Amino acid sequence: MTGKEGGLQPYPGNSIATLAARPLQPNSGIPLDLNWVQEVRVNTSAVERRAQTQVARRTVKKEWQAAWLLRAISCMDLTTLSGDDTEERVRRLCAKARRPVQQDLVRQLGIEELEVKVAAVCVYHLFVETALHALEGSGIHVAAVSAGFPAGLSPLEERVAEVRRSVEAGAHEIDIVITRAHVFGGRWQALYDEVAAFKQACGAAHMKVILATGDLVTLRNVARASVVAMMAGADFIKTSTGKEPTNATLPVGLVMSRAIREYAEQTGMAVGFKAAGGIRTAKQSTDWLAMMKEELGQSWMRADLFRFGASGLLGDIERQLEYHATGRYSAEYRHPIA
Repeated sequence: MTGKEGGLQPYPGNSIATLAARPLQPNSGIPLDLNWVQEVRVNTSAVERRAQTQVARRTVKKEWQAAWLLRAISCMDLTTLSGDDTEERVRRLCAKARRPVQQDLVRQLGIEELEVKVAAVCVYHLFVETALHALEGSGIHVAAVSAGFPAGLSPLEERVAEVRRSVEAGAHEIDIVITRAHVFGGRWQALYDEVAAFKQACGAAHMKVILATGDLVTLRNVARASVVAMMAGADFIKTSTGKEPTNATLPVGLVMSRAIREYAEQTGMAVGFKAAGGIRTAKQSTDWLAMMKEELGQSWMRADLFRFGASGLLGDIERQLEYHATGRYSAEYRHPIA
């Protein structure tokens, strides 16, 4: 999978991104190409070496670091997906989504005019209406996890119906999860049909396809599942549910981002990427943003095409921003999420 970095905004016509100066359209899917899927190869050792260089480099510092961290916040899906979620917890999370950085720190940083906020709040279907009311007028999207999340093992008809219910409830984005067994068995037509059915049920809502990469065992499986999901119409491909033993890792991100790049080169269509699960530090967020810039270009450094699925990440970013503003690290308890 090869390609070049993309260009800068603005994008001509109805395009949503550029890659190697080529305008890219939103993904509408293509017929399943089994030859393409079968030809996918991944050099695991090379991927791991490349990912290791990402974390070994010197990171951005001072005001540039602060700018990157603010960009990370703007690409965040602030998430609560616990068994003990309540309406009050969701409302508190939405309040934090509206003002992710404490107001005294905003003033110290001099960023009032930026009106920093997260991209979306991600909740279970039960809390979609609560989140919509709490975020009304903010421009922040509501994302619902669906399709039998996190296992994806309920009957397909039930999962499709669940997607429709979330869309009817007003969710702007739907995070669906695939049947991993289709990947293990090489049942690419079944996987394609499943994702295409979810896409149809999503209607105008954006669909993020969770590959549950920690369950897929090999990077080749990750690459093949990525390609099939994009062919079936995914608006985003997403690493993890956050419930697997291993969630978002840089080698997986590298494989998925290069699949996105190859798909864009072949079809002229852009697919977004969401890293979710296990991303908890400000340094990790800049590593992921740097990877997006290097592999896909600046088009993929915006919420339209890149997201973090996060709960604990925001607190560490706030602490780093406070250090930048004051020279001191504050205690973690001063930066509650919900």
